[in-house]
Amino acid sequence: MTQEGRGNPGAGPPGGHYIVCGGNSVAHRLIQELVEQYEVAVVAVVPDRGRDHAPRIDRLPGVTVVESAAVTEEALRAAGIGTARGIALMDGTDHENIHAALAAQGLHPGVRIALRIFNQRLGEHIEQLLPNCAALSGSATAAPAFANGALGRPQSVRVGDRYLYVAYDGDIRDNQVCLVADRIDRQDLTRLRLLPDTGGRAAEFIALARRFGSDGPIELGRGPEPPAEDRGGVAALQALTSEPPLPIPLHKRLRWWLQDTLRYFTSARLRLVLATALVAVLLGAAVIWRSNGSIGWTLYLTLLDVAGAAQPDLPGQDTPGDALTRAAQVLITFCGITFVPVATAIVVDLLATGRRGLPRGPGARTRDHVVVVGLGNVGSRVAALVHETGVPVVCIERDPQARGIAAARALGLPVLVGDAPLASQLRLARVRHSRAVVAVTSDDAANLEAALEARAVRPEVRIVVRLFDDDFAHHVYATLGNVASRSVSYLSAPGFAAALMGREVLGTLSVYRHVLLIAELAADEGSGLLGRSLHEVEAPGGVRVIAVRLARRPEDHQWNYADRARRLVAGDRVVVAATRAGLARLSSPAGVPEDLQEQDVQEQENQVPEPRQPAGEPRPTAEP
Repeated sequence: MTQEGRGNPGAGPPGGHYIVCGGNSVAHRLIQELVEQYEVAVVAVVPDRGRDHAPRIDRLPGVTVVESAAVTEEALRAAGIGTARGIALMDGTDHENIHAALAAQGLHPGVRIALRIFNQRLGEHIEQLLPNCAALSGSATAAPAFANGALGRPQSVRVGDRYLYVAYDGDIRDNQVCLVADRIDRQDLTRLRLLPDTGGRAAEFIALARRFGSDGPIELGRGPEPPAEDRGGVAALQALTSEPPLPIPLHKRLRWWLQDTLRYFTSARLRLVLATALVAVLLGAAVIWRSNGSIGWTLYLTLLDVAGAAQPDLPGQDTPGDALTRAAQVLITFCGITFVPVATAIVVDLLATGRRGLPRGPGARTRDHVVVVGLGNVGSRVAALVHETGVPVVCIERDPQARGIAAARALGLPVLVGDAPLASQLRLARVRHSRAVVAVTSDDAANLEAALEARAVRPEVRIVVRLFDDDFAHHVYATLGNVASRSVSYLSAPGFAAALMGREVLGTLSVYRHVLLIAELAADEGSGLLGRSLHEVEAPGGVRVIAVRLARRPEDHQWNYADRARRLVAGDRVVVAATRAGLARLSSPAGVPEDLQEQDVQEQENQVPEPRQPAGEPRPTAEP
């Protein structure tokens, strides 16, 4: 086990610091978040200084690095657990992280613990066992952004009984919660201002009134040219009493449900037998109806014949049916007889498929579906979220041992497993007929390959890729025109950082290549909110108070609380929309660093342009 402090070799833990265990992308982004936004000392415990993201972590200024293959008590002591304010466990399995959390709690009972865990139900039990612990799932935080990007719907965050989402330009209603961004130029997003300083809450509504008249949005280029600072679109935070609906017709959802059910319980040959028998029964029913002219009697006789309960006509008996009607009844009876062995075959086939443990491949009628490439933690959650909306899903995974394969099989989703060339896998996944492709492997290059192969087959398909490297994302956006990128670490790291500071992040929303955090903060001792008015909370910038829960009425969310001069008292809680720097300012134990007020402007210098979308396409959101 080795130890090094960047810029001060051999230095020990600084004390009053935060420990981050892990060398993956989320750990890397979390350390950046703590150092750059919260300006706190960090000790990183990495399994191997030369692998994964550990070399990048090692190059971060002011970060002490401890190398240890496992998060043992010895490693925790070397990282200074006894004087640490908090520890984040970002690597390893759920079992390993829980074991490390218990060890940290034993060495320092008062330390704040942020635990990365996949099993959220297990995480809830751990939070009850360790009162000073927050168990979070990075994949669960990031997966909705990928799923909504593929479906072309806005991402939402639930606050109380409402769902908050970001609307743009003409989609903004007059009862919007607050202005989120202005100066939006989709060809030059460096001009975008997130939570701009409007000189008071009234100013943002006045600006919207100027831009949106009674006849809808005022289009740029018509009438007098507006001042340069007022050009570009705007975005606003809006609330609905239910999650934003998915714009898919009901008849499509019913068709997808029927196809998905048949595909799950039957094979192609069995479906052909069932379809043939059904057509024969319908033809026979039409002949019987022509003979007697009564729909009720036709239905009655057809059902009896299908069940094999029909009585034969005897010679000399006076019967209303002719020879053709009798032939139709015989046909229906024989078709009904086939249903019993076919049903038996369905059960046997289903059990046999379960014994093989192999999910079915996509059928020939699979259309308008979402292709998910990569069934890791994020991919399995994305596939499940899309499946819940009723949209068909086809999955591709190279590793036969990936945990997401079992999850896909449980949902009855088609999965293509193997190390065949990605181009052939995408063709088998019927990407030509798909609505979107989501590439969420842990390899940026593999995700880009999936995007390029999908575009080669169907140029207009919607593509969402997982990219960590900002420079790589810049080149992708500059080259490809219909690709939206997301970063799991960029979406989840602010939540882990806030958890270490004792804050509760309810969710993240995307405003193109920027992240907006929705958090709930309590006014208590040490929070920095006690005794401050809402105006004082918002004044330094980067924060909007969107709802207040008063101590005397904790169950009610009072949206856009009118009394901005009222001082917060103990027990009050506020829901805020904040930038990363704004939330860091509220969470900083040292007060308000002056340079944090400039962080949002500095962050925009590193952003890359959002690609132009075809006319009529939903406006996507994206992260670096």
